[in-house]
Amino acid sequence: MVRAGDRLAGLILDALRASDFDLLDEDVLVIAQKIVSKAEGRLVRLEDVKPSDRAEELARLTEKDPRLVELILRESREVIRARPGLVIVEDTRGFVAANAGIDRSNVEQGEGDESVALLPTDPDASAELLRSDIREATGKEVAVIINDSHGRAWREGTVGVAIGVAGMSPLADRRGDTDLTGYVLQHTVIGLADEIASAASLLMGPAAEGVPAVLVRGLHVNGREGSARELQRPRELDLFR
Repeated sequence: MVRAGDRLAGLILDALRASDFDLLDEDVLVIAQKIVSKAEGRLVRLEDVKPSDRAEELARLTEKDPRLVELILRESREVIRARPGLVIVEDTRGFVAANAGIDRSNVEQGEGDESVALLPTDPDASAELLRSDIREATGKEVAVIINDSHGRAWREGTVGVAIGVAGMSPLADRRGDTDLTGYVLQHTVIGLADEIASAASLLMGPAAEGVPAVLVRGLHVNGREGSARELQRPRELDLFR
């Protein structure tokens, strides 16, 4: 269980050694958002939150705790949709997500009121810091993905997505490649970081699995500098808002 101020690189390297793994260049480390938020002190006690009038109004509509709604509003640029039990927002990082990514799963609760975890303030910067710390400790050039679970507008169920990326391109541009019939691909750009995050989620799990870091090996990702911001569709190209 990660605490505020913990250095994640040290914890991860200790776990790798305990598992008889050494990092290699081009490895990808997928890290659960929750431990990044904890290490960065992004936990908030609801009893410390005073709801605004707007939060009280939205709480009545959504049947949510007004203090939680206040945190959602503070972490958001825009409320896109709301109904009982659900608030969809564009958060301050540009993600479109339920509740601005705020939740209480795997957050230790002290005496009194409950605490919730906010997303890292800048997940790309968090990923880059972890990558830098690992390079300093091991000399290895690895990629880092910070993984979170998001729902999708048109499909049931959550999937892992990359909210922070460092040390790799989050997109794989396959335009110009040929398929089995010789057809030249015209529009195929793969969300590579999201696919890696989703695969890692199968091992991480959402409940008591206790696996907040996954080592991915053998992908030979492009080691250029990249960020999760590249995965966000520009607003002018968004056909649904």
